[in-house]
Amino acid sequence: MTATNVSAAAKAELTSTGKLRAGINFQNVLLTTLGPNGEQGGVAVEFARELARRLGVELEIVPYQSAGALGDSWNSGVWDICVLAEEAERAKVIEFATPLTQIEATYVVPAGSSIRSIDEVDRPGVRIAVAEKSGYELYLSRTLKNAQLVKVAGIKAAEERFVSDKLEALAGLKPQLLELAPKIAGARIIDGHFTEVRHTVGTPKGRPAAAAYLREVVEDVKGSGRVAQWIEKSGVKGLSVAPAVRP
Repeated sequence: MTATNVSAAAKAELTSTGKLRAGINFQNVLLTTLGPNGEQGGVAVEFARELARRLGVELEIVPYQSAGALGDSWNSGVWDICVLAEEAERAKVIEFATPLTQIEATYVVPAGSSIRSIDEVDRPGVRIAVAEKSGYELYLSRTLKNAQLVKVAGIKAAEERFVSDKLEALAGLKPQLLELAPKIAGARIIDGHFTEVRHTVGTPKGRPAAAAYLREVVEDVKGSGRVAQWIEKSGVKGLSVAPAVRP
């Protein structure tokens, strides 16, 4: 492998161990895939492979089973980059590149619910099941004024809690909810979205050369059509390429 268009400073900050270590959340089935024999794929993995190729180093995938665990490990020293939803709280300790992909987040409500719009969810007495420390949970925790968040570990557990406790709403990414809603009798997806979750690559703060290089690579793989190809290959519906960001 041969490094391409990368400064010595950026390469040193990204490959201090001689290889690129990428923290990847494999619970996020919109950005990752696992084959029958453990083959790893999806946009997050494809990006990490492309970055390692450009750096001219070996890639080591460091797997995680939740976004929260990955985000909380920013100072563990076990990864050089991570792929996560860009969010204000995380951005205090992780330097994110410009957005790579974007996905709408909305709600599912149960049969017979009087809730018809996104705005009607945030009112007293409404309990919302949500995957703890997901990008959209962090957004809702910061912005909701009246509704109560019921935080659980992962979207599947959130769905189960929504049903078992007869909660008023379930928050999630639209592609996930499109799969979940038909399994719940009478459940309905609310039109529109309360936020767009943007995933991208990040590195712990204090690595300015690495951060600048990651922004360049993200914009290049979006502009060249590679991200669109990775999305098509993964077969994920509802995931789209984030708009280009000019320097």
